[in-house]
Amino acid sequence: MAFHHYNIGQERSVSPTRNNLITDLLKHARNIAVVGLSSSPLRPSHGVAAYMQTQGYRIIPVNPTIEEALGEKSYPSLLDVPEKIDIVNVFRRPEYVEDIVDQAIQLKIPAIWMQEEVINEKAAEKARKAGILVIMDQCILSAETNYLSA
Repeated sequence: MAFHHYNIGQERSVSPTRNNLITDLLKHARNIAVVGLSSSPLRPSHGVAAYMQTQGYRIIPVNPTIEEALGEKSYPSLLDVPEKIDIVNVFRRPEYVEDIVDQAIQLKIPAIWMQEEVINEKAAEKARKAGILVIMDQCILSAETNYLSA
């Protein structure tokens, strides 16, 4: 899965290019690694991932503190995931994102999606320079419902 290099940082304006990139990403992705996924149904990461799972995405939990979530085995880091990842969905505080980006670069993961309020410009720029599509400060569930369910 390859995407054109384009910055989708904190830009919230609607543009055809931005919409097309997000739509293409969500249409073609199958495996979403959710870094920081909680096993607790009360946590936002769990609710968002559960919804994405109902939409046909394979959710791969990445959290060293749990063994499983949503019926899937959890891995301590992206580097431990034994299969191809299409999107890394980040539910961690901004100061942890750079390490996640380093792992994504090493694994050649095509897209990193930082949830609302997860903003790390330095990590985003590093990912973009490595050719990774970056979406920052936006909920993947909202995007999925806005771009694919419309």
